Amino acid sequence: MTTARLTAAKSIARDAGAMALGYFKDISSLDIKSKGAQDMVSNADLEVETFVRSRLAAAFPEDGIVGEEYDDVVSRSGWTWVIDPIDGTANFVAGIPQWCVILACVKDDQTQLGAIYEPSGGELFWGARGQGAFVNGAKMSIARTSGLNDGSVGVGMNGRTATHMAADLIAALSARGGIFFRNASGGLMLSYVAAGRLIGYAEPHMNAWDCLAGQLFIAEAGGQIECQSAEEMLQDGGRVIAGSPDIFDELLTISQAAFKA
Repeated sequence: MTTARLTAAKSIARDAGAMALGYFKDISSLDIKSKGAQDMVSNADLEVETFVRSRLAAAFPEDGIVGEEYDDVVSRSGWTWVIDPIDGTANFVAGIPQWCVILACVKDDQTQLGAIYEPSGGELFWGARGQGAFVNGAKMSIARTSGLNDGSVGVGMNGRTATHMAADLIAALSARGGIFFRNASGGLMLSYVAAGRLIGYAEPHMNAWDCLAGQLFIAEAGGQIECQSAEEMLQDGGRVIAGSPDIFDELLTISQAAFKA
């Protein structure tokens, strides 16, 4: 059943992205509200998530759904969809074309498949467990690097963790000759690691809908991620550290030090 769900995920991500792009081109008409520090929602988020949920419910009525904006639907099939209608809403509402639609699907406590569509650039990232990861049909491969000073590391930050954490990680990276990258979309940055554009990514806490798909892509592209329970991530979210095997251990070490409360 993975094939049918992966095909649907790619199709729905593209269609939802096209819908969101329509709102993006008319930002002045959006109804934007704050959910907290650097955390916003617009009517575009709500309506795109409603669209995705309706498509999933029609195709897989027994599947569960966990999304950012609405209540969970309990799974009766063992499969649970995890969706973020617009990851990078702060960019979206500011007119910055770095945002995406994210779908992942979980079964047996593991992410089985995912699709991330970035409509402004027309890039569809997708993958399935044991089947590799791809961008617009081209197989993705993790970057090979000699160290943290040989490439850029994505650094995530949020309003749920102590403000010093990202700053401490950036300082540690800089001390090693590294460069940090941030575009305010965790889903895209994780996809960029899988595609070899970034050598790693670290954030003290991410919600499941932001990270499960991207983590799967990285693992399928030959990268290294922390071993986590998908079900626990659905409940509480968690720390995300991932990257090239060449730098993973060092990135893990400095991230653990930076992310102490």
